Amino acid sequence: MLHPALASTSDDLSSTVGIVAIAAGAVALLALALMFVLIRRLRTLRTAQRVVLGESGQRDVVAHAERIQAGFDELRAAVDSTFSRLDERLTHNERRLGRQSSSMALLDDSGTGVVLSSILHREQARMYVKDVRDGHSEFELSPEENEAIATALGR
Repeated sequence: MLHPALASTSDDLSSTVGIVAIAAGAVALLALALMFVLIRRLRTLRTAQRVVLGESGQRDVVAHAERIQAGFDELRAAVDSTFSRLDERLTHNERRLGRQSSSMALLDDSGTGVVLSSILHREQARMYVKDVRDGHSEFELSPEENEAIATALGR
């Protein structure tokens, strides 16, 4: 039981005790609100951490970085291997196609004339003729056609 002098002042919110009680309650509410904000930020941080580190529960960033590097090294080896195989296939196909086509330039001394190109397929052969003036054509030339023009001009 409270002393009679304290009992009368403790019921009044405008008294010192009442003001201190209101301030303490406000501080407690602010602390509670701050706690919920911090809990939410912590959950967001943990979610982001799981995205980066994975679900393995591994909390060592160095180990995670090593796993990423190992995966990158494997990927690089696979890309290099694929590139090497594609390069070999391209070289093989270029050699094969080179045997199926040929070009010849018929030019006068001023570099005017025609370049003839033939392309052989299994069932057909095609012949292309392109005009040449001063050693150049208005049409796009293949490397073989450019080489034929250079040979005809003695370059």
